Amino acid sequence: MKHRNRNGYQVNPVIQRVKEYTYVILGSAIVALAFNLFLLPNRVASGGVSGISTILDSTLGWEPGIVQLCFNIPLFLSGVVLLGKQFGLKTLVGTITLPLIVLWTAGLEPATTDPLLGSLFGGIGVGLGLGLVFRGRASTGGTDLAAQIIHKYTGLSLGTCVAAIDGLIVISAAIVFDLELGMYALIGLFVTSKTIDFVQVGLGYSKMAIVITQKEEEVKQAILTKIDRGVTKLSATGGYTEDERPVLMCVVDQTEFTKLKQVVRSIDASAFVVVMNASEVLGEGFKRE
Repeated sequence: MKHRNRNGYQVNPVIQRVKEYTYVILGSAIVALAFNLFLLPNRVASGGVSGISTILDSTLGWEPGIVQLCFNIPLFLSGVVLLGKQFGLKTLVGTITLPLIVLWTAGLEPATTDPLLGSLFGGIGVGLGLGLVFRGRASTGGTDLAAQIIHKYTGLSLGTCVAAIDGLIVISAAIVFDLELGMYALIGLFVTSKTIDFVQVGLGYSKMAIVITQKEEEVKQAILTKIDRGVTKLSATGGYTEDERPVLMCVVDQTEFTKLKQVVRSIDASAFVVVMNASEVLGEGFKRE
């Protein structure tokens, strides 16, 4: 039996489930490799349970994979008890898979001994892996669950809780190691967040255009026929005149945007056009996932 996803497209639930678990396992593996190849050897503790395990490895000699398991499992169970069963099996898979692969790949030679390169490429690797895990609609547990628990019982925003926990870990790294390594940890944390955004959204920004024109029918037909893009007609009222006027909205690729401007200008040189970046567009002619 097939179901429809959030965009209305039919998907096979078995294939979708396999795809999501693949994202979770592959993403966890990438995070683990980035940790062992770049972050741990250079003592870059860029937040999360991995940052805690880096600090404990350097100060007490504790095995990072074991430390991560010891943090992740209780946090997952606490999340289930305190926040409900919304995390599901996929999050449990990510919670366990990540530290197990960290243990399995612990003997790999570091890819670099330069802390700057370690923070940059480690941040990219962690962001890429977490982005894939998030695309699988799961997480790797850890301090994200701790942040959700604090958020529920303190009323602080989730973003504030995440930033506070990661900030404390980075400050701890600066105290335990030195200020310079703390700054490298901040670089890694920043690169991770940007890479997650890239994996989730991509770089292929589209443009959303709002066109206010007295020749809406001609403009609409030109967009439909010359650019081959859909158009949505909205109703609006002039703020000064109180006159009703139609507004046309369409989304085009960046490569089509120049043509759109030329088409609108050729029909109505006095048209009012507002253009915005659309970071992600789902639907016919764009993404379908």
